Amino acid sequence: MNFKTIALASSMFGLLSAGTAHAQTDIQWWHSMTAVNGEWVNDLAKDFNASQKDYRIVPTFKGTYDESMTGAIAAFRAGNAPHILQVFEVGTATMMASKSAIIPVGQVMKDAGVPFNPAAYVPAVAGYYTAPNGQMLSFPFNSSTTIFYFNKDAFKAAGISTDAPPSTWPEVVSAAAKLKASGHKCPFTTAWQGWTQLESFSAWHNVEFATKRNGLAGLDARMVVNSALHQRHIENLANMSKQGLFVYKGRGNVPEASFISGECAMINTSSGFYGNVAKNAKFAYGLAPLPYYPDVPGAPQNTVIGGASLWVLAGKKPAEYKGVAAFFNYLSSPEVQSASHKRTGYLPITTAAYQLTEKSGFYKEKPGTDVAVTQMIRKTTDKSRGIRLGNYVQIRGIEDEELEQVWSGKKSAKEALDSIVSRGNELLERFQKANKG
Repeated sequence: MNFKTIALASSMFGLLSAGTAHAQTDIQWWHSMTAVNGEWVNDLAKDFNASQKDYRIVPTFKGTYDESMTGAIAAFRAGNAPHILQVFEVGTATMMASKSAIIPVGQVMKDAGVPFNPAAYVPAVAGYYTAPNGQMLSFPFNSSTTIFYFNKDAFKAAGISTDAPPSTWPEVVSAAAKLKASGHKCPFTTAWQGWTQLESFSAWHNVEFATKRNGLAGLDARMVVNSALHQRHIENLANMSKQGLFVYKGRGNVPEASFISGECAMINTSSGFYGNVAKNAKFAYGLAPLPYYPDVPGAPQNTVIGGASLWVLAGKKPAEYKGVAAFFNYLSSPEVQSASHKRTGYLPITTAAYQLTEKSGFYKEKPGTDVAVTQMIRKTTDKSRGIRLGNYVQIRGIEDEELEQVWSGKKSAKEALDSIVSRGNELLERFQKANKG
């Protein structure tokens, strides 16, 4: 525990005057973390609550990201919304458009008199949650990116080197073929297929996912994910599926269970999966950068942010917002950030936390745990800075539907990608019209 930080927070947010006592102010925090990450969230609240006497963070699991966001909107309209809402990155544009429902985190910190410097945060993380005017809108929390996990025991059994995991897609295909030949029934799978195989894939290869800098430069962005490169990649995955080298295991993070169980030997998914793997995998495992196509100029570039941030909802008392600011200040401390990064695999959101982790020797002790960080701190381009589109939750659903048609052999890669673009653009046009003002 960082006693200097606690002392600072105590003086900052006002100690009780002598002989006076009052009840703690409860701060409601709705989240979508389960299993080991749910335990982490509860521990953060517990540690903060023990560090001071004025505020009590009350974390409440509210279902999946989609469910908690929908529930919070309904609660806000009914006048009983939480103070803090965890929103996944694809909900960012929607939250930005809900101006009357939110209070920018920069304003919350300023009003509470808490020092807050957006420049302290990792640029690729902070920039995603910052408005065009430079104001930080939400607090980066469980920021992640997509990486590659592999089962070292399965690799050894198949005669594949564990010291040099596949770094290119042709190498993934080769490794998958060897795994299958050795009797593995699920050589490769992917979680969050739209995020990993379309969105992160685009940034990693420095190609546009959507126009207008992937939506960061305006609401009139339109999807362009049906390029020749995207088509080539989805065709390759479709061919792997036909050969039994890629096995589709479902939407969202559902496929992760097949890696933990040892059923699938390779998976593309979130760096935030690390805590689960570290705790529950009964085999030796490795973490590596995302595969890429070596003949694509500029690849690999950088990956984009995933995970979620914390939004502050409007309509609460000033004293309660002081509690929110105190909690965010606590979460920002390098010690808390570094410990969270080591425990979960989520990114350290500040440069100081990354440096503290590096100095501790953690990356040397746990090879591969720095992959997510190094993928994110590379220089970005207008094509790789991030993806921020309206109605993005629904667009993700379209990506799932159309890609499933490819894996089942009902659509070609071109047909599915063309459909994702046309259906996605309809939603983008609708969002643009609804938020002109």
